[in-house]
Amino acid sequence: MDLIIIGLLGGLITGISPCILPVLPVIFLTGGAQSARFEGEGDTVPARRSRPYLVIAGLVLSFSLVTLVGSLILGLLGLPQDIIRWVGIVVLALLGVGLLVPKLERLLERPFQRLQSRKEVKNQGSGFGVGLALGAVFVPCAGPVLAAIIVAGATGQIGIGTVALTFSFATGVAIPLLVFALAGRSVVERIRAFRTRERGLRIAAGIAMIALAVGLVFNVPQMLQRLVPDYTAGIQEDLADKQADALDLGGLVTDENRELDNCTNGAEELESCGTAPSIRGIAEWLNTPGGEAIDLKDLRGQVVLIDFWAYSCINCQRSLPHVVAWDEAYKDAGLQVIGIHSPEYAFEKDAANVAAGIEDFGIDYPVALDNNLSTWTNYRNRYWPAHYLIDAEGTVRHISFGEGNYAATESMIRELLEDADPAATLPEPTEVADATPELGSTTPETFLGSSKDINYGGGDAYGAGTTTFAFPDKQPADSFALEGEWEIATQFATPAGDGGSIRLTYRAAEVRIVLAGEGEIIVTTRNGERRTISVDGTPKSYQLLKTADGETGELTVEVPTGIQAYSFTFG
Repeated sequence: MDLIIIGLLGGLITGISPCILPVLPVIFLTGGAQSARFEGEGDTVPARRSRPYLVIAGLVLSFSLVTLVGSLILGLLGLPQDIIRWVGIVVLALLGVGLLVPKLERLLERPFQRLQSRKEVKNQGSGFGVGLALGAVFVPCAGPVLAAIIVAGATGQIGIGTVALTFSFATGVAIPLLVFALAGRSVVERIRAFRTRERGLRIAAGIAMIALAVGLVFNVPQMLQRLVPDYTAGIQEDLADKQADALDLGGLVTDENRELDNCTNGAEELESCGTAPSIRGIAEWLNTPGGEAIDLKDLRGQVVLIDFWAYSCINCQRSLPHVVAWDEAYKDAGLQVIGIHSPEYAFEKDAANVAAGIEDFGIDYPVALDNNLSTWTNYRNRYWPAHYLIDAEGTVRHISFGEGNYAATESMIRELLEDADPAATLPEPTEVADATPELGSTTPETFLGSSKDINYGGGDAYGAGTTTFAFPDKQPADSFALEGEWEIATQFATPAGDGGSIRLTYRAAEVRIVLAGEGEIIVTTRNGERRTISVDGTPKSYQLLKTADGETGELTVEVPTGIQAYSFTFG
């Protein structure tokens, strides 16, 4: 019952948020106006009075199915993850054309004619097909409820609770939309200027649907969401805080991982947090004989450290020297380190790229490619990096999220090794300097892709597509801006013309940038110092500058065509 209430509340909040705005004209015209009585029909003709309900029902059904099992099915079939969205856009455009060409509409709606009353002759079409198409392309704001649903659907962890959460969320979203559709019908019936213009409203509905389809192709809804402040953000945060026990953003609570709640992040003493969840859904193993998989049950008698990481993550890069040092110091005493590489970017799923990162960081221990975040979800993880320390009996005894806490973690590794083998001779503790920056002392990680752009400080709108940018006269602190013609993709930005520039204002002792492609970038600091950095094609992190102490500064990066810029990280 708690999950249903959470889903309804999350859906209702989403249903009144800015991300719903792009679909409202279509709902108003296709669900509302087309169900109205028009003059000349007579008061007894129902004129598709069920249409608003069927449009919304189709949206709820297709959105729920796409969200829950879409990624899973496409993965099994080896199809691109966005194929459902593109099919929905095409169907939406066809239905829009159908409203302009009645014969085509009747053909498209024929599979759904059984859903309408036999009296619905004059205004044909149930609207269910419209709802199905809308549900396939409708991507609402990813609040805490939807985040949990997407994780469950993408990893195949779909149970009764997940289904209930999904349909209750979709129903919550649908309620404001249904109210809007019924209001649209009421407006059309009350205003004489509308009552005599059925054909005009049908044409307007068709144009609205075609416009929405075209807008989706060019990501116009996302641009609109960035321009309109999210007036529901505070309510969403309150919902997440109040329901933290019933809804875990890192993954759904299962019998296998339920006792992880007994652990405290960064505790100074060992705790007991249940049997370690299994390692599952691994695409490939690296650094094991013949790529052989590792089962935690086979490691009983050894102390195990699981490290969740990604090779381009700056936080992981600062943490890895500690993990590598622990592996080298304690593997002969019974420590088994396992790296779970959980990618944040698409290029981090490539085994060759990860292997190059493994070589760069001197990693000799086994690394599992968790490309679908299956193990990440099974551990209900939320952070890069994250360390899970497991004793010789297979029980999780310590969890540490993020950077830092290295001395305490090493102390507990030593304690568990001594418990497993009192006769073991341990080396002196490792002496790797803790490079964790003070919280809030550096610029936050900055992404350049359209799906996660953070800290954009230019005066132009920032969104997917090709745009010509100019540096602003005044740029905010801790931000980036672009100059020149750039193509903004989902996860990166790349010059579309003869090259472009990025200007960055920052607070940090070290500034790095994640790049892919081939060529040379030129870095210019505020005092005029210039240096050239070669990019060799493999997506990885490049150091732009490093100082002894942190500083506030500004730099410009000249990027040639053929290089993709993903993010800035700071230390």
